Amino acid sequence: MYIILGGTGQVGSATARALLDEGEAVTIVTRDESHGKDLYDAGAKIVVADVRNVEALKGVFRLGKRAFLLNPPAPPSSATDKEERANVAAIMSALDGSGLEKVVAASTYGAFDGECCGDLTILHAFELALKRQTIPAAINRAGYYMSNWAGMAELVQQNGALPSFFPAALTIPMVAPADLGIAAARRLMSGTDDVGIEHIEGPERYTANDVAAAFADMIGRKVEVQEVPRDALENTFREFGFSEEAAASYACMTRRLIDGKTMPLDEPTFGSTSLKSYIASVLS
Repeated sequence: MYIILGGTGQVGSATARALLDEGEAVTIVTRDESHGKDLYDAGAKIVVADVRNVEALKGVFRLGKRAFLLNPPAPPSSATDKEERANVAAIMSALDGSGLEKVVAASTYGAFDGECCGDLTILHAFELALKRQTIPAAINRAGYYMSNWAGMAELVQQNGALPSFFPAALTIPMVAPADLGIAAARRLMSGTDDVGIEHIEGPERYTANDVAAAFADMIGRKVEVQEVPRDALENTFREFGFSEEAAASYACMTRRLIDGKTMPLDEPTFGSTSLKSYIASVLS
């Protein structure tokens, strides 16, 4: 049995589906049972639990032998760094004495030791905590999620504008949830000696201009990138309802990506889902 944290989100559900496609038994951990109906219909078991409830989560881990770990994002209106570090602490406490023989954790390109820089620092702390404990741990660092652009689909269709926190011509690694799910499932099913960091990205690297072009091809109209100026990042995040702390943290993360500080040093593993095919799936 494989246990999937965040199993109703983009990457968690893709991991669950990849395992189900291999005929494996899967249990989804979710805070809202109604969100997992499609996976339940596909053969997964659903367990309702909050990652902060250490004893409940440990009990879920004991149902299986291996687990996919995804630190759930805190609401951006909250003090995200504080909340997400508390999630990490709870997950690590639940692993202690769980009996799991291996875990695979979702992390991000450019994770580094520091404070208040979004996923880059939170997930680095998660990585370090996993390395300190005794269960063999594989860590998949992901490129920029293609799914981050999906939230722009309605705006793009309405007025032909694609907001971007990055320069329009900046080339960055991007990856589709399906490819991350396949990679996570592969490492979940591999031996306990398959541990450490692996970088995962799509078949090519893309720009915001490429994203706009992919949308344009699908909707049959011109799409223009609207860059958010570097010095306006915090204000823009605040306008979106982010707390002061979260706005500063996400701005830090965005600037590091723009400055090339999140590029992998190791040779990545390449997925097969192109940006164009992912955008087509979003609009379909």
